[in-house]
Amino acid sequence: MSAAHFDRWYTDRSESPVADDLVRRVLGLPPDLRSTSLLDGAGLDEVVALLDLRPGQVLLDLACGRGGYGLEIARRTGCRLVGVDFSAVAIEQARERARTRESGAEFRVGTLTETGLETASADAVLVVDAMQFADPTVEALRECRRVLVPGGRLVITCWEPVVRRDERLSARLLRMDFAAQLPQAGFVGVDVVERPAWQAVEKRMWEEVLAVDAPDDPAIRSLQEEARSVLPAFDLRRRVLATAFAPR
Repeated sequence: MSAAHFDRWYTDRSESPVADDLVRRVLGLPPDLRSTSLLDGAGLDEVVALLDLRPGQVLLDLACGRGGYGLEIARRTGCRLVGVDFSAVAIEQARERARTRESGAEFRVGTLTETGLETASADAVLVVDAMQFADPTVEALRECRRVLVPGGRLVITCWEPVVRRDERLSARLLRMDFAAQLPQAGFVGVDVVERPAWQAVEKRMWEEVLAVDAPDDPAIRSLQEEARSVLPAFDLRRRVLATAFAPR
């Protein structure tokens, strides 16, 4: 799962209106939101409410991909968006999208553990469906705490194993345990809740992906490969929403 791998993946995705249309339709997302994650429209509404951002406050969208969720949140709240991702291709696509929307958002290349932001420079941090790629997880969470202002909020959407040490799941998912890891990283007010409704929408999306007949579309082929990998172990993981605060 290198940056080069994701560069190719984002390039393929930008050339596939079929993939984008399918994801937007099934997830119930706004028509101009380019998602490469699995957070649905209802989940996005909940995340916006939890972030509780005001005009001019700074949101770090970490592992932002093409910037879809962050740009939509900035549009709704008037916050100042900074997006960070380790794929240079994704960042360039996000910058182009921001220019098209005449947004003042800033996008830069960085990683989950090294964002490049100054200490205490963000009012809120959002990580959508990407914290499993951090290694080690706690170091990425500590980086989130470092860039947050005192009292700033972290919101994460991700997955956790239903049963710890279930070897049928990937090592990335097996290490997810936000109730333990967020306090280790120095966060307070930790809350981790399950969102089965989000998971049901995700399952429907994978099933619809497999039904698409587009053999010449590399983005669809990639999604279908992922669907065949995810669905056999789908019920072994749970969809979670984690929130926490940087201490004051």
